[in-house]
Amino acid sequence: MRLPIYLDHNATTAVDDRVLEAMLPYFSEKFGNAASKTHAFGWQADDAVESARERVARRIGGRAADIVFTSGATESNNLAILGAAQAHQSRGRHLITSRIEHKAVLDPMKVLEKRGFEVTRLQPDSTGKIDPQLVTEALRPDTILVSLMLANNEVGTLNPIAKLTAETRSRGILLHTDAAQAVGKIAVDVNTLGADLLSISAHKLYGPKGVGALYVRGRAPRARIAAIQFGGGHERGLRSGTLPVPLIVGLGEACALADPERAQSIGTLAHDLQVGLAREIPDARFNGHPDERIPGILSVTLPGIESESLMLGMPEIAVSSGSACTSAELEPSHVLMGMGLSKGEANCTVRFGVGRTTTTAEIAFTVERVASAVERIRRR
Repeated sequence: MRLPIYLDHNATTAVDDRVLEAMLPYFSEKFGNAASKTHAFGWQADDAVESARERVARRIGGRAADIVFTSGATESNNLAILGAAQAHQSRGRHLITSRIEHKAVLDPMKVLEKRGFEVTRLQPDSTGKIDPQLVTEALRPDTILVSLMLANNEVGTLNPIAKLTAETRSRGILLHTDAAQAVGKIAVDVNTLGADLLSISAHKLYGPKGVGALYVRGRAPRARIAAIQFGGGHERGLRSGTLPVPLIVGLGEACALADPERAQSIGTLAHDLQVGLAREIPDARFNGHPDERIPGILSVTLPGIESESLMLGMPEIAVSSGSACTSAELEPSHVLMGMGLSKGEANCTVRFGVGRTTTTAEIAFTVERVASAVERIRRR
């Protein structure tokens, strides 16, 4: 068993060897610009991009024509939210989201509020789930967008996105879901979900950093959004900029290799971790929905044990105290506090992220190390 042990797979994943192998030729001998339509180098790059587009679409049950490549889920979320607001502001200026979304959703919403839009932020239940009835009650004649994540990035809870579709679509309201944590871990089908807009990130499913996609429903009915950056009209005019062909190839390969059924074994290891921690630390409390969740994520509150002290006390195990995008901030997790935890409880919470390479030996080692670190801190 090699140390340190990586248990932060919800922050990022290592690039799969097969993904890297697929990408490498496009850094060197196949270096063409996919927008170059007059010679073989450009045609070759374009073919690779379109093949990747098909693979991404297949992973989420959509059409290749509806996939827009971006730099990652943050850009996808910004394009979905800001683009929808700009395209539909003449019809309404009200948007709905939740208090525990990723900052890549919450921050664009704040920007829109400064531009005169109104945002309703729904309160989740204690498991991190949004009641569909709350969404229905919040809808107004001037509502133009509902944005709720499919799977929470800190506790793993799944939102009942499919239950919202009939209500939003009948009113002509766009439904966006940030699926960065869900794609590749559970079966995701945009038609079953009824999503009009859906965000994907490659580095959450063993692909490269710096690339993602936004699904934009092109028909039945078409989801209309406006571009938020300009300069060449790439990606149907929705996302200008030279396409990073190697990264896009990597995203396509990662989507092709993703297997939600295999991901269930990751859930088994996370369950073993939870059972072990509960046995060794009886007052440990686990956050998120017990059943309706993505496999592999485990958020645990250890009363009286600050997360920073715990992580310093077991440097051979890589875990986090919340979202990697906000770990530099001094404030406790807005997700946990939005679920009802106190500031003190949130500061005593760590997130474990089990992945493809995690072994049973690593889980056993982690249980022992966490338990010993907790005991040592409590003896001080």
